[in-house]
Amino acid sequence: MPQVNVTISGKAYRMACGEGEEPHLEGLASFYDGKIEEMRQAFGEIGDMRLHVMAALMVADEVSELKKKVETLEGRLQSIQGDAGTADQRAGEVEEKAAAALVAAAERIEGVARSLLPGQTG
Repeated sequence: MPQVNVTISGKAYRMACGEGEEPHLEGLASFYDGKIEEMRQAFGEIGDMRLHVMAALMVADEVSELKKKVETLEGRLQSIQGDAGTADQRAGEVEEKAAAALVAAAERIEGVARSLLPGQTG
């Protein structure tokens, strides 16, 4: 199992991860370290544990907001897919009616054409 070294708040941590996930884990650690730095800039040196908790809560809040957005977008997508299905069904019905009208018109045209030809019986 691959191992990766990450640095968070100036401390190095050795982490195990799945094959090929090393860059992702490093990115997550960098993201979290950035949140801790944001808290440090906003509140000064208030203790590592407190900074970590505040950064974790900030990340959890972002995740919560993103989950809400995803749920909203999934609902909209389902609605759009339902509308698209209904539109497809209606388009199919219109195509069937148009095809039937074209067949009827063609039959009428053929009837008129037969009636205009001398010596033809309908």
